[in-house]
Amino acid sequence: MYSFESRVRYSEVDSEGYMTLNSVLDYFQDCSTFQSEELGVGLEFLMARNLAWVLTSWQVEIKRYPVYGENITVSTWPYDFKGFFGYRNFLIKGKEEEICAYANSIWVLLDLSSGKPARILQKMIDAYEFLPQFPMEASSRKILLPKNMEAKEPFPVHKYHIDTNRHVNNGKYVSMAQEYLPQEVQVGKMRAEYRKAAVYGDMVYPFAIPEEEKMIVNLADGEGKPYAVIELEEKRSCS
Repeated sequence: MYSFESRVRYSEVDSEGYMTLNSVLDYFQDCSTFQSEELGVGLEFLMARNLAWVLTSWQVEIKRYPVYGENITVSTWPYDFKGFFGYRNFLIKGKEEEICAYANSIWVLLDLSSGKPARILQKMIDAYEFLPQFPMEASSRKILLPKNMEAKEPFPVHKYHIDTNRHVNNGKYVSMAQEYLPQEVQVGKMRAEYRKAAVYGDMVYPFAIPEEEKMIVNLADGEGKPYAVIELEEKRSCS
């Protein structure tokens, strides 16, 4: 397991002083990249081989959002590699080792030259210590799109959406989807399925529909084919 400690910054909280969902995702993503860098299989290693880890799905649950100034510990570990795919869990703990948030994620190793999945290198397999999967309810990686979703105003992909892989970062899609939630809603569970990469200059055509305590958002191309599908479930109680 790889862990690092931090303190919740002002730039990471919402208007009520709670860490935002996107800050949670940023911490998770940073933790995995820190681990890979420390093990010698990070960004430079991947770029030299024209490879990149691309997220295919998130399943995130928030028990409690850490608050401004709180000391936290962020942890991650891989629990399996299969063919092209890597499987990884994450935790954020607050005071007295309380678990605040946890996540499951599935990644694919991509050959950037061909745009196709690449088999995971033995050096990468040997670098990591595998631990048991975190005991959380496993949801399907696929998110079904309801019929009669409401079309929203299209918008372009901006430069600030783009990461080192030259496409929209996974967390930016979640930010886009949250625009369709009511202001007062705090997300307790989030699922994201990433189907294809949007790049700078692309137009995003959003479709959204509320379902009970959930909002499902399809961030699509001009033909309605999803770049990403995001499911946001309201947190039932805030502590």
